Amino acid sequence: MSPKSTVYKVELQISDLDRHYYQEHNLTLALHPSETEERMMVRLLAFAMNADERLNFGRGLSSDDEPDLWQRSDTGEIDLWIETGQPDEQRVRRACGRARHVLIYTYSGRSAQVWWEKVGSTLGRKNLTVIDLPSESVVALTSLAARTMRLQCMVEDHHVQLMNADGSVSIDPIVRVAAQLR
Repeated sequence: MSPKSTVYKVELQISDLDRHYYQEHNLTLALHPSETEERMMVRLLAFAMNADERLNFGRGLSSDDEPDLWQRSDTGEIDLWIETGQPDEQRVRRACGRARHVLIYTYSGRSAQVWWEKVGSTLGRKNLTVIDLPSESVVALTSLAARTMRLQCMVEDHHVQLMNADGSVSIDPIVRVAAQLR
């Protein structure tokens, strides 16, 4: 018998001053048995930073054909494909071929740097954005994790503040490469 995913319920209030997006989302996240709370919180942060009514969690670790998050247009095309961690080069190429914009959030410090040095030069895709999240901020995010979460997220001048009643975490994402979208 395989272990089951752990379910997390999240009430997320977003105030994104950069995009003028102000909304509350009630989310259900499944923590895959092979996933860490750190990675799950990065998925939640990626949702908060790109929130939209059409943004949904994919099957991620459970599927090779779906990202961690994605957003489809009204016609079914993939507008946004979001991966977290260090996906292999072939997966990134396939995503860039399927989606209008691909966003990768790396978060594991030195190993993310090593990953980028290995694949960065071969991924000269115009629709690819790679953002590095400082590892100390990501570790701090796990302090906000609970089976039931009530979080507020504020984004201003590309600075992210994620907070609950007990504390807050500041994140200053670093853009490694930015897509050249039309």
